[in-house]
Amino acid sequence: MQIEQYLTDEQDPKTAEKILLKLRDMLTSGEAIVYLGIQKKPAVTLMPDCIAVSNKRLIFCLPGNLGLTTNFITFNWQDIKEVSFKEEFFGSKFVAVPQKGENIAIDYIPKVQARKLYQYCNEQLEKLQEQKLQQQQIPEVKAPEPVVEAAPTPVADMQEDEITLKLQKLKTLFDKQLISQEEYEAKKADLLSQL
Repeated sequence: MQIEQYLTDEQDPKTAEKILLKLRDMLTSGEAIVYLGIQKKPAVTLMPDCIAVSNKRLIFCLPGNLGLTTNFITFNWQDIKEVSFKEEFFGSKFVAVPQKGENIAIDYIPKVQARKLYQYCNEQLEKLQEQKLQQQQIPEVKAPEPVVEAAPTPVADMQEDEITLKLQKLKTLFDKQLISQEEYEAKKADLLSQL
């Protein structure tokens, strides 16, 4: 994993390397880190919090035990309702709103990084929405409607009713675009000649 691509917006190289090595072991097949935001407090940041955006999930990396351990809070994109950020005097506060549970926020994210985090998160959420829409638009194949036959009648009436039913079936096939205009007209003329 090349670390330089994650240092585009003044991320701390040592923290980025440490977090990316840990994240590399957590990634699933086909998953890639898109962006990494690293907290930068106004004075000294000994153990910064980080936010990683992957193509499959949003990962909050929170150091614990004086930096010896890291707590990872992960959300799949379908579990995220929205993300937001608020620019403050010293950096920005980045907030993720999950579908269930409490919001999670990290403050002192540099403003440029917060904007990029917001951008990349919303791109992933939009991709998820597009996938949902595509799944909804796949048409379901419906079974043909059953044909109800009329009660028996005298032979002459029966022949007319039979032709009428055939004409109705033919019209239904044409309306459902199962036959062409030419096929419809030809068969219609053939049936009408039987009257």
